[in-house]
Amino acid sequence: MSGMGSTLSSVNPTIVAAFRAALLHQGLVILVIALLLAAFGIAVRSRQPTRAGHEGATGSRPAALSVTAVTAAGMEPTARRVLRISFGLLWIFDGLLQAQPAMPVGLADQVTVPAAGSSPAWVQHVANWAGLVWDTHPIQAAAAAVWIQVGIGVWLLACPRGPLSRLSGVASVGWGLAVWIFGEAFGGIFAPGLTFLFGAPGAVLFYAVAGALLALPERRWSGRWMGRLILTGAGLFFLGMAVLQAWPGRGFWQGRGGTLPSMIQDMGQTSQPHWLSRLVADFGSVVTAHGFAVNLVAVIVLAATGLAFLSRRERLLRVAVIVTAVFCLADWVLIEDFGFFGGLGTDPNSMLPVIALVVTGYLAVTRVPAAVTEPVGGTAPALAQVGAGGDEAGVPREPAGRWHGLGLDRLADLNVPGDLTRALVGVGAVVAVLVGTVPMAVASTSPSAATIVATALNGTPGNTDYPAPGFQLTDQHGRQVSLTSLHGRAVLLTFLDPVCTSDCPVIAQEFREADTLLGSASRNVELIAIVANPLYRSVGATQAFDRQERLTQVPNWLYLTGSITQLSHVWKSYGVPVQVVSGGGMVAHPDVAYVIDPHGRTRLIIDDDPGPGTDATMASFSAQLAQAARQVMGS
Repeated sequence: MSGMGSTLSSVNPTIVAAFRAALLHQGLVILVIALLLAAFGIAVRSRQPTRAGHEGATGSRPAALSVTAVTAAGMEPTARRVLRISFGLLWIFDGLLQAQPAMPVGLADQVTVPAAGSSPAWVQHVANWAGLVWDTHPIQAAAAAVWIQVGIGVWLLACPRGPLSRLSGVASVGWGLAVWIFGEAFGGIFAPGLTFLFGAPGAVLFYAVAGALLALPERRWSGRWMGRLILTGAGLFFLGMAVLQAWPGRGFWQGRGGTLPSMIQDMGQTSQPHWLSRLVADFGSVVTAHGFAVNLVAVIVLAATGLAFLSRRERLLRVAVIVTAVFCLADWVLIEDFGFFGGLGTDPNSMLPVIALVVTGYLAVTRVPAAVTEPVGGTAPALAQVGAGGDEAGVPREPAGRWHGLGLDRLADLNVPGDLTRALVGVGAVVAVLVGTVPMAVASTSPSAATIVATALNGTPGNTDYPAPGFQLTDQHGRQVSLTSLHGRAVLLTFLDPVCTSDCPVIAQEFREADTLLGSASRNVELIAIVANPLYRSVGATQAFDRQERLTQVPNWLYLTGSITQLSHVWKSYGVPVQVVSGGGMVAHPDVAYVIDPHGRTRLIIDDDPGPGTDATMASFSAQLAQAARQVMGS
């Protein structure tokens, strides 16, 4: 009963070291692939002078381009470029935040699962399932999040045009929705108290929206259609948020004791620079004293900007974008408290993505690419973007085939070295996403949890090699069992108190799950528990414990007992001190498991203190026991 209640620190040195090692290992894999791609790019570029000279001599390159070719090879519209770069940088920043040391242990238990606490039961079920997957594979999950998000960000930045660029949008949608559902519990939209001021409907949902826009065919950006779509959506969204903010009875009109002051107070307690916590606390005092006025301002701003976005009038749109940016920045600092301090912040919350989207919509309406005409004779065509803010001109080049956007077809024909570089960086970013995705996908389908959690709680199992002390005791069926009679099979041996209500039931379940993990190999393994209570040592007590813990159907489970003399001898020979706790029938004894090989030699000693006894820690210990059994069977 020594371990229940002990917890696993979010900055456990073993977990942190393993996390950093995984990031380093996967980073080296990505670096090697990047170097190979760079070597490939250098080899391709080295062919350019010869090929260009040959084409100049033969005149094989056409002088004029069709309208379709010019459109495909033209410049990226300003609005799309702003959206792509903004969310590329945001994804990279989020990926770097995921590399914080506390992420493997702390994210699920302290962020994602609590986020669903006030949502309906089915939302909590989804969040709990995702949290369990993360907790049972903390290193793989945390490292995967880093590389997927950094990879998507680099992918967006490196690929401005073509299929590879649109695929980066698809990747943003897929990962964004996965994080929104499993990491943000649907952004809290099913929970009471939904409000834009706290980040509703979830920051990463805006990442998914941006990805969907980038995944659309590029011709959609050639007119005002895209901008109107974005701004209409923003207008309807802001009006809906204004209604929620103004709805009576939700606590937003209150000062002292209201929803908004409580939120600000909680954020102010986050570990952060002193000047920032002071600023947030001061604003919290203002809201406490003038809650009605502050909420009225929020409602007016949300409603007014929503109507302005729906008006489609350029002057109103410009004012609405400026007001939205100022309002969102103020909310980001004073209410959301930047969103990424405290060691477990995964993103800068929703305000920056909202600003990026509305600015994109405004630019898509006011900076429309000019029409492109068929070039006459050998004159090179030009593509321009005109509208508010000035002109941009660019001279297109011949497209490199239908795989031009991927940079994989006729690479030697690319006239600008930057094109090839961007294509190779884009492919490298895809590799980074796969380096993160594949190990996590494999781990999540594995029935075994990562043993790193058990190791972090109780240290690395001790390797030994000596004859296991013998015994001859009675099992739960009244039969005599000796260690000699078990030779030829691996033995997992522990000591349990049949009336214990803390550690022992958890350890028994770990043994039971280890047997399941062993599968067909379990026929060569015996699971042995020896009674560790001088007061409750009858066969009836062991049978009651087995029924309670559903061990009666485990054929290779033996719960052994005997006389006080027999048990005292075994306790002493295995170094297990047993002490009766005053005022009750439970006893104090160490939580330890011995792994004995088929030849009767002790090969491993495992501290099986179950710690907090969560599903994740139990699964990790079970995997450790099963792994140890396989190890000694193979020896």
